[in-house]
Parts: sequence; C-alpha cells; structure tokens
Amino acid sequence: MLLASLVATGVSAVPKLPAVIAQVSTEVVPFERPAIDWHAFAPELVLLAWGALVTIIDIIGLEKTRRFMPSLTGLGFLFAMIPVLTLWRDGTTRVLFQGTVNGAPDGIGAYVVDEYSLVLKGLFLLTGYVVVLLSANYMAEGDYYDSEYYQLIAASVLGMLIMTSARDLVSIFVALELLSIPAYLLAAWRKRDLKSNEAGLKYMLMGVFASAIMLYGMSLLYGLTGDTRLEVIADAIVGSDAGALITLAVIFTIIGFGFKVSAVPFHTWAPDTYEGAPTPLTAFLAVASKAAGFVALISIVIIALPARADVVEPFIWVLSAATMTIGNLIALRQTNIVRMLAYSGVAQAGYMLAPLAVFGTSPDAARSSIVTYLVIYAVMNLGAFAVVIAASRKTRSGEISSFGGMLNYAPGLTVAMSVFLFSLAGIPPMGGWLAKWQVFSALLEGQTAAGISLAVVAAFNTVIAAFYYLNVAKQMWFMPAPDGDTTPISVPSPLMAAIGITVIATIVAGVTGFVPDITEFLDTAAAATP
Repeated sequence: MLLASLVATGVSAVPKLPAVIAQVSTEVVPFERPAIDWHAFAPELVLLAWGALVTIIDIIGLEKTRRFMPSLTGLGFLFAMIPVLTLWRDGTTRVLFQGTVNGAPDGIGAYVVDEYSLVLKGLFLLTGYVVVLLSANYMAEGDYYDSEYYQLIAASVLGMLIMTSARDLVSIFVALELLSIPAYLLAAWRKRDLKSNEAGLKYMLMGVFASAIMLYGMSLLYGLTGDTRLEVIADAIVGSDAGALITLAVIFTIIGFGFKVSAVPFHTWAPDTYEGAPTPLTAFLAVASKAAGFVALISIVIIALPARADVVEPFIWVLSAATMTIGNLIALRQTNIVRMLAYSGVAQAGYMLAPLAVFGTSPDAARSSIVTYLVIYAVMNLGAFAVVIAASRKTRSGEISSFGGMLNYAPGLTVAMSVFLFSLAGIPPMGGWLAKWQVFSALLEGQTAAGISLAVVAAFNTVIAAFYYLNVAKQMWFMPAPDGDTTPISVPSPLMAAIGITVIATIVAGVTGFVPDITEFLDTAAAATP
C-alpha cells in the first residue's frame, strides 16, 4: 500500500507523506511479543550465558586463563542441570510458541518442555560434562587451542538442548545445524595431522550433503501441509491426497537423519572421522551427536508421520537390518580399537532404529526402548573411550594388540573396560542387556511378521558383536604385554573420575533396571496420532 501510494502521487507526494504514513500505520497489524516461559528456557539460557562468560574470560585472560577452561566449562554444564532438575520437580508440561485459532491459542506449540525432553537435556549436559573430563589432560598436553575447543563443545550441546524440545521443522533444523557446525570444526582440531584434516573435511561435506537432502524433504512436508509444527503436519497428512509427494518427503527426511545417526549406507564418514578426530571428540560424536539425531528422528516419526507408517516402517526395517549387520561384519575385521568402536557404533545405531520399524503397532514400547538405549549407550560408550584414552597414554597406539597384558599393569582399567565391553555385548548384569531387552520387547510386543523377523536379525547380530567385544577382553586378560612392558599407567584424576562415573552408571542401570520415565511424551505423541 505504501509503495502504491507513492507511485500514484509521484513527486508531489512529499507534502502528503505524513498522510500516507498515517494510512499505512492504520493498516499494519501491531506486533505482539509472544508470551515466553523463561523457566522453560532456563537450561538453554544458563548454558548460553555461561558460554558467553567463558568467552569473555578467555578474551581478557588469554594464556593466563587457559588452564581454567575445562573447569569453567564443566561448571557451566552442571549449573545448567539445576533448572533441568527444577523443571522436573515442577512436573508441568510447558508448551511455547503456540498457534492461534480465532485469536485464542490452539495448544499446539513449536517448543515443548516435558519429561521426555528433560531426560534428554540431562543426558546431553552430563555427556558434555564427561567429555570435558576426558578432554582436560588430553588438550592440555597437546598443542591445541584449549579455550575455543571447550566453547565449541558448549555451543554444540546448546543445539542438543534445543533439539530435545523442538516440535517444529524450523527449530529442529536450526538446532541440528547449531550442534553440527561446531562438530565439523572440532573433528579437524588437530590441524597439523592429515588424518584429522581428512576427518573434518569428510564430516563437513557429508553433513552438508545430508542437510540439503533433509531440508528438501522438510520443505516438501511444509509445502504439502502448510505448517511447520509436527502435530499440525500429522493432521494435515491424514486428509492429503498427495500420497506420492508425501512419500518422497518422508524418505528424504529420514535419509538426512540417517547420516546423523550413521545408519548404513550413510555411515561412510564415521570410521575415518572417529579415527582422525581427537579421541575425546570422537566420544562426543559417537554419543551426543548420534543421540541428538535420534531425538529429532523420534520426534518427526512419532509425532508427524504416524499416518504414513506404511512408508516409514518398511524403510526403517531395511535401514536397521542393514546397519546392524554391515556394522558388525566390518567391525569383526578391525585391528584398531577406535575404528572397531566406530563400526560398533554403526551397529548399535541399527539396534536403536529397530523399534521404529514397528512404531505403528507398538508406539509406547518403541519410544521408551529407544530412549532407554540412548541413555545406556551414552554411558557405556563414553566409558569405553575413556579407557582407550587412558591406555593410549602409555601405548601411544590404537591397535587392539596394544591392550595385551593390561591386567598385569592396569588391573583397574582392565576391569572397567571389561564392564563396558560386556555391556556393549548385552551380557547381564551390565546395563547393555537392559537396552537390548527393551528393543527385543518392543519388536515382539505386537507379534507382527516385521517385528519378529527383525528381532531374529538383531539376535543374530548380537552373537556376531560378542565376538569382537570379547576379543578385546581376551587381549587384556590373557595375552602378554607387547615387548614385555608392564610399566603402570598414570591416569589423571579427571579421566579417573570419568571412568568411575561411567562404570557405576553402567552397573547400576543393569542391576536396577533403570528406565527413563517419559510418560508425558507418550501421552502427547498419542494425542497427536490420528
């Protein structure tokens, strides 16, 4: 209207400009700031503010404050846990940025804080804290830029916190990029190491490619449904007659997340990236980044796509079976412990994908089993990488044979690594058995052909995986030390604390049968299911 008025009045419009502005001001809808629940945003705001504080301290202190960066970053993660605990204690589901119908909120928000998101926020914050413990001496003893490293870790974790509550395609994508871009930089942190450069380059190029495919799928979903909120998309899909385009959108979106969770055939970046990146960062990528991808995948599949279970379930079935089988078969041939854990992580992603292959018939069991697996997988995998970092302080090697005879000179590390290996293999009473039990229960609950057949594939792969996990245990317990060197390993206190925390958590999870309570998320997702 303003442009049309100016064109119509020509040069003589100058004296009439106040009148034109007054006319426009009456036509423009006044901006109303949406109501913001600051308590709901508190974990993210605390971490953001603390990250800014650490950056300012680094700018002012430079080398003088370098040694304090791990402690400051770790404190930031712990302080951010305080509002998570207060929100959990409050027990209220908080729905933010709702749409409106006839001027009234419609109850469907783009950002939701509930028990499901709080469990995962706690997981990511504690994972970040343990990664800081793993990194403290590793970074200090190397020729690395300490301060920026920890700031990027915090930025990536901030993206993960946002991801847990995102119920909107735009916020999911923004969170995904916020957590991914720092990880691309961190993967190439050893800039004088060609393998690290290769790791960062491969990770970035594959990540950008996958993001483009996923964004194309999301844009199709938005174009076909007219909204970016997941619950609205679910309702719109039910009445849509654009079946072929919706199928294409679903497949493209899942492919994009397949890269983030390193599902076959989108896993090729993982082994080289894991081997080339700094080992603490490898643990971070293998646990936190993968878990964030699963969080987004769960939200989109469970909330937005229940009406297209006929497309999602067969596609996920193939991805799951291929991922666990190929990951395990390649892991069998690895001689490097980091590459073995990388392919093990690929196979573990296959187990975590499996419940989504039956989410249409067993939605509650599928959701609960994946979250349980994510929590336990994070603990046992972080612990395994912690022992690898500790052992490499002496061996300076990642070869599995370098673990020979560890029982003789590092009995504590040997026992700890055995706990993690048995847990990864699913051997009771370690936590891994509970994670796999939950997956098998979800697959068999509906007594469907797809669920039973995938359970058979998973059982077969569990046997394969036990071979290479127990092979590492055999090296530690029964094989001689290379060159007869039985010099004890000096383990720094932060690394020892990380190992202790993960050992206790792994055993407690298996013995007590801990399962995260995500009842409210299940109810919310069920309400969104047509």
